[in-house]
Amino acid sequence: MKIYKIGVIGLGDISNVYLTNLKKYDSIVELYACSCRTPVKAEEKCRQYGFKKSYSSGDELIADPEVDIILNLTTPDSHYRYNLAALKAGKHVYTEKPLAGTFAEGQEIMTLAKEKGLYVGSAPDTFMGSRVQTMRRLMDDGTTGTIIGGIVNCVSHGWEWFHPNPSFFYQKGAGPVLDIGPYYWTALFSLLGPVESVTAMGSTPLTERTIYSEPQKGAAIQVDPDVLTHVMAVLKFRNGAIVSANMSWNVWDSKLPKMELYGTNATLVMEDQDPNDGPNLFGGVLLMKNEENYRWKSMPRVQNEMDQPWTEVEIKHDHDSVSQAVNSRGIGLVDMAESIRSGTAARAGGDMALHMLEVAEGIETAAKEGRIVTMQTDFTLPEPMPQK
Repeated sequence: MKIYKIGVIGLGDISNVYLTNLKKYDSIVELYACSCRTPVKAEEKCRQYGFKKSYSSGDELIADPEVDIILNLTTPDSHYRYNLAALKAGKHVYTEKPLAGTFAEGQEIMTLAKEKGLYVGSAPDTFMGSRVQTMRRLMDDGTTGTIIGGIVNCVSHGWEWFHPNPSFFYQKGAGPVLDIGPYYWTALFSLLGPVESVTAMGSTPLTERTIYSEPQKGAAIQVDPDVLTHVMAVLKFRNGAIVSANMSWNVWDSKLPKMELYGTNATLVMEDQDPNDGPNLFGGVLLMKNEENYRWKSMPRVQNEMDQPWTEVEIKHDHDSVSQAVNSRGIGLVDMAESIRSGTAARAGGDMALHMLEVAEGIETAAKEGRIVTMQTDFTLPEPMPQK
């Protein structure tokens, strides 16, 4: 059976977890070539992870006829260029999020992919992890009833506190809606399907931010005034569910859960035990309440809500390759390779990534123009991960 040769463009911090994970799947993918703007780093990664070749530019790597799939781990401003170039060269593409900097660029990528019969996949693939897959199972088996709404919250005071190079988070193609937002939007899409329309309000309270992390501590970041860093949005899904979203890099912490979904039979909550414990992880704690432990069930009303505690749902490992305790980034690429081999649809596929771009851009447009924006794109709800 064919083993797909992977060419990796971009070798920043996130590359290590991708490369470590992909080496586990040598029955279907091979780390064949890598490239970086710093040739010394490319050569170092080549030795560390066993690549056959290293290149000093992504264009050189794309031109290598042996490469089957391009893994694009560059910064967002380079996604469109390399993704399009790879497709033109006849390569399948799996890219870090977002698919491109704008919805129009994403449309161009997907149009070309379909014309050439090539696969496009995109992070995030965290929705394939055990917690979101458990939520999907509870919805599919009727435990939650019909999901009528929910809320997602992703608030902090920005990346300048811990990221070694945070400036790009405040430039075109980033901001909370397009940078951290894709984890939340994609988790929702994998559970509820496509969005019908969005509306929002937003602002950019700080036009300059100070870096607190090393090695640039004390330096200033000029925030692109067109990048909204504080957004409150409402998404109406085609299945009727209405979800509100808070996305901000101007908040000094919060006690709100990262995600709640409200069903006719039960509420599901992603327990926030850690500031980063949200849809950007593959697992975590999942809580549920229904008629049996509803705090108003017994009258007179229970005075202490903790007398009616939330039920902690058992999180099952739905797939050998996805763990609630391990960062499994790259499983979306492995799934795409399996889909190419079998001719089936990839779970973290390009159509859903394009819809995510349209939704994110629609949120920002709605916030800036004060209106409701209707979505035009569609995708098929990803198949749930197989149960062990």
